[in-house]
Amino acid sequence: MRRSGASLSLAAEGGRHVAHRFPALIAAPAAAQERIWLTGARLFDGTGSPLRENAAVLIEDGVIRRVADAAEPCPDGAWPLEVGRRVLMPGLTDAHTHASGTVPQVAKGAEEPLPGIAAQFLQTELRDYLRFGVTTIRVVGSQGLLPQLARQAMRYGAFRGPRLLTCAKIISATAPGGRFYGDMYREADGQDDMRRAVREQIRAGADFIKVMTTGARSNELEDPDPLQLTEPELAAVTDEAHRMGFRVAAHAEGLDGCAAAIRHGVDTIEHGIYLHRRPDLLDAMAAAGQVLVPTLSGYYWMAGLSEEVIDPAHAEAEPDMPPVLVELAQRNIEEGAASMQAARQAGVKIALGSDTSLAAGLEIQRMICHGLTPAEALEAATKTAAEALGLDEHIGTVTEGKLADLTIIDGDPLTEPHLLSDPSRIWLVLQLGAPVAGQLLANPALAGQFTWPDRPAGPRPADMDGWAQASRGHAY
Repeated sequence: MRRSGASLSLAAEGGRHVAHRFPALIAAPAAAQERIWLTGARLFDGTGSPLRENAAVLIEDGVIRRVADAAEPCPDGAWPLEVGRRVLMPGLTDAHTHASGTVPQVAKGAEEPLPGIAAQFLQTELRDYLRFGVTTIRVVGSQGLLPQLARQAMRYGAFRGPRLLTCAKIISATAPGGRFYGDMYREADGQDDMRRAVREQIRAGADFIKVMTTGARSNELEDPDPLQLTEPELAAVTDEAHRMGFRVAAHAEGLDGCAAAIRHGVDTIEHGIYLHRRPDLLDAMAAAGQVLVPTLSGYYWMAGLSEEVIDPAHAEAEPDMPPVLVELAQRNIEEGAASMQAARQAGVKIALGSDTSLAAGLEIQRMICHGLTPAEALEAATKTAAEALGLDEHIGTVTEGKLADLTIIDGDPLTEPHLLSDPSRIWLVLQLGAPVAGQLLANPALAGQFTWPDRPAGPRPADMDGWAQASRGHAY
């Protein structure tokens, strides 16, 4: 069995962490073999501890081996990299994306996009996630096998991108949504068909199961309020997934769908827009350890608000959806924010999910605007997001024994959270200890000394030796 950095427990919690239940871990690229000593950092470790000055981190075989003090000497055989009081933190995780390689519309008379071109756009999107310091994404619905194809290409060295978890296809009752979202749904009806749908997604390489307990607010034919499945159908989905060791994410907008999803033990509630109206449901979530993924940026997008908008009050909108959906999105910004605040007060775990592309940093800023502290928002994008994915044994905090997925920021995201939306301020991104993105690699002044790790002419991602040798004698 292949292992990537940290060992994968095969027996813990009744086998929940067996490697094949996370294809994303199996598909990990080779870890960096060299020892790296990151020193002189300001450390945000994601555990809830305050920012730590003068920290050092030892990376070996793609794993965080030690978290120490910068006053300590560089361990024998390790390559030192002076971080220069930049903030070192866990790589970000976006727990709700729809990465699918959006192909732009072409002008009339222009060559039509060829079949399969979306895969090329998806590759570009995945590379860009690393540029924003995002080292793990959870794709909660995409087109056909696109996420699995991209993940396999990354596994076999075609390019470097974030760790990618996918639900394969979304399980839904027969509903209007199946007409709107391309090859994203697996419609099923009845208990047996629901179980078969779960098994099909596992067969297709899913890391988790996603189910539509309500309709979606992004098409005009679905009502997002009522429960879209019968109780026995939802019970069949959660029972089959959990029996096989897979987590369940529930698209749940209206309160009936939220209540049923919580009652049937789903692991994450996606959206949960109106939960602030039902404190009893939030208390149940907190008691069960269920995670809320608020997805504020999705509502901003549907309301026609640009990426520059953090506070929606008095912001100008340029919507391109039907008025009924725009009005609902405008209301959902307020409702979703209120539910996130109420969840925080109730002790519900909150994980970051942007519901848009390359917007983890933007979602952090909006979560702060709507009531989270900067530290809470960063934890939602690191520690709690890892818990939502079931990967907290491996990622999410800068602690000894976890995978060395790290982001180093040129500045302090606790006081300037907008830095996480600016690739020019992402100084270095490490994935399994290998340098994969950041200004330290992209700086033209270092031409000939650093190359992008997935460029064929440069050092391979696991070849830190060439990267380190070219860098000796330079101070940064």
